[in-house]
Amino acid sequence: MPRNSSADILQGTLDLLVLKTLALRPMHGWGIAQRIQELSRNALDVGQGSVYPALLRLEDRGLISSEWGVTENNRRARYYSLTPLGREQLEVEVAGWRSYARAVELILRTT
Repeated sequence: MPRNSSADILQGTLDLLVLKTLALRPMHGWGIAQRIQELSRNALDVGQGSVYPALLRLEDRGLISSEWGVTENNRRARYYSLTPLGREQLEVEVAGWRSYARAVELILRTT
């Protein structure tokens, strides 16, 4: 499977991936990027230059919140977590993505 750079990932898709990653547990930005790469089996390489604007967008929309904490390497970092509104929006986004993927698959199956 070819690796996609962050430039290849649509903004809405990146927001969905960040929300889904944060549904697992609160994380800092670098950890989110690493987790997306890990969960995609290295197919998606999302740089911090894409993750941080997504985090700001999601926080501005009230879908995530943040607070300062200390990383496992004893460094100060901002940790992000889903808000209740973020959990609701995640469900909506997942349903929309699955519907979109089914529609694309129908087109791809056309001979």
